[in-house]
Amino acid sequence: MKIILASYQSIMLIRGGPSYELVEIKKELNKLGVEAQYFNPWDVNLDILNADLVHLFAANIATYSLAKNLKHYGIKFVINPIFFSRHSPTLLRIYQNFEKPFYKLFKRTYSDYSIPKQICEWSEKVLPNTEAEAQLISKGLGINSKKIKVIHNGVEERFANANPDIFEKKYGIKDFVLYVGHIGGQRKNVLSLIKVLEIIDHPAVIIGDVANTKESEICLEEAKKNKNLIVIKGLRHDDPILASAYTACDTFILPGRYETPGISAMEAALAGAKIVITKYGGTKDYFENMVEYVDPYSIDSIHQGIVKSLNKIKDDQLKNHIKDNFLWDKIAKQTLEMYRNVISER
Repeated sequence: MKIILASYQSIMLIRGGPSYELVEIKKELNKLGVEAQYFNPWDVNLDILNADLVHLFAANIATYSLAKNLKHYGIKFVINPIFFSRHSPTLLRIYQNFEKPFYKLFKRTYSDYSIPKQICEWSEKVLPNTEAEAQLISKGLGINSKKIKVIHNGVEERFANANPDIFEKKYGIKDFVLYVGHIGGQRKNVLSLIKVLEIIDHPAVIIGDVANTKESEICLEEAKKNKNLIVIKGLRHDDPILASAYTACDTFILPGRYETPGISAMEAALAGAKIVITKYGGTKDYFENMVEYVDPYSIDSIHQGIVKSLNKIKDDQLKNHIKDNFLWDKIAKQTLEMYRNVISER
């Protein structure tokens, strides 16, 4: 079976969840005997025409042209939409109804909702990462629920065996509060986290790439005021320091406005950390009742979630749950079964 994996051009510049998802799913599919390859936009021989299926990641303006041309050439594809909104499905439908007159008046007008809807309609199968995302796509964008199959995100097994000594020896702290993710993007809500950490008298570490935004400048200035807070910029995902930080910390926090579900939180959970995470985006699919959920719009909620987590005793319940259900080899097998079903239905 030959599968082409594709996404937006800047995926490796962003270095977020989707980039690691592509790398890991390719690796595991190859182990299962699938000829999984990355899409090469410079291939003049159009080898993509020989693929059994294309697996596209992200349904947005950055992948619209590729999806449109796959449709044009009759190349079958499935889509991980990576779509989420804090708006309800009802409100999404209302927005789309308001947009319709503009489409008639202004040709070639698109929106954040019309583009993912169109790409999902062109695809053979829609593969959200959470049930909440599936509900938005089905009830909000109007995609037939029979076309939707939830396939969860995965996590690398190496995080279960990380050594805390590497981080502790380099930075001299342990049992701290840890955040891993982008700094300066509004959705990640790092400024609110820094304000909470100023209140909590406890060691804390923030690891992440710094966006070139005004908010990132404010975040870094605020972080300097907290003597308990260490900021580590630009750490590679495969750096042993990162895995060590996960297992050396006490509590991992991801207070984003939504997460689907936040691969870094899965990595930290597999490393044995206690988790505090946003309640939005479908995080309960992965962490059930084993973490502290917070309202990202409330400083008090984030504060209470961290304090409650710090006062809990560590155990292996969540670590075992993540290991039993979300390692990449298990997710790859589910993905392969989906490919077989889609190909056999032609």
